Amino acid sequence: MKKALFGAALTAAALLVMPVWAASDVVTIYAADGLHDGKNSWFESQFAAFTKTTGVKVQYIEAGSGGVVERIAKEKSNPQADVLVTLPPFIQRAEGDGLLQKHKPEAAAQIEGGSETYQPLVNNYLNFIYNASSLKQAPKSFEDLLDPKFKGKIQYSTPGQAGDGTAVMLQVIHAYGGRDAGFDFLKKLQDNNVGPSASTGKLTALVNKSELFVANGDLQMNMSQMEQNPNIRVFWPAGPNGERSTLALPYYIGLVTGAPDAENGKKLIEFLLSKEAQSTVSSVAIGLPVRKDVTPTDANFAKLKEALNGVTVWTPDWSSVLKDLSADVARWHKATEG
Repeated sequence: MKKALFGAALTAAALLVMPVWAASDVVTIYAADGLHDGKNSWFESQFAAFTKTTGVKVQYIEAGSGGVVERIAKEKSNPQADVLVTLPPFIQRAEGDGLLQKHKPEAAAQIEGGSETYQPLVNNYLNFIYNASSLKQAPKSFEDLLDPKFKGKIQYSTPGQAGDGTAVMLQVIHAYGGRDAGFDFLKKLQDNNVGPSASTGKLTALVNKSELFVANGDLQMNMSQMEQNPNIRVFWPAGPNGERSTLALPYYIGLVTGAPDAENGKKLIEFLLSKEAQSTVSSVAIGLPVRKDVTPTDANFAKLKEALNGVTVWTPDWSSVLKDLSADVARWHKATEG
């Protein structure tokens, strides 16, 4: 999931392949990766349906959770995007920096956890993945990951840059009951860690090929990747108290301040949050819908619920996370760089 930065070449390439339409016929969305992965993805199918219904074409630009927000910030004086989709705490950062404008879609009445400027789009959760062909069973605890057999076989994406990587740092702090114990564990884990990774999504293929045994990820992305990566399995290691837990990590959607095609942006947000679109989240995206009036019965929904069985879900205070994020990331760098 979540390449953190747009490289210049990637940006240029993305813009080259994206056609440009008249303002009245286009909506531009900047999104964290995950919902557009693979053939016939949820975004792909919903964008096609949206265009068929409205006549408005979707111009799609993808990067990591932090990367899309960074780009919108750079374009603040000349906005290019209409809609933003990203993970916490980056959606909260976008709101705090004035990058999102107030917009309350009709669907908000059926959704919990939104604000004046953004709404949850797809419910999602942090997890880890392991290679089932190399390991007979998943590591049971975080402490198991310190075993020398994992030296050079563990990697997680970079906190502060990738949404999933930031979630790893927060989860470890939560599991160990505080920052001191959490960063002490991450320092010990560095003996086995390959090193920083700006992208979470690329770690999946490395685990599938046994180049890594363990990596971080998120439930929606990893479950949707299993067909093409048959050796990966999801798991949640227990903390010192024996509890397996995970933090909620939804995709959020919001309308960009100064959006050049704001009306089309509003239409796209309403469309993706509609009951019809949300009813396909589990069957197509292998994610969990955010609407209270949608309860899927498909096999993927059952598989997701089974995977989360016995795992305690918690939600951080994202305003506090943002307040402390710079200091926590600096402390993470100090711990992992010796």
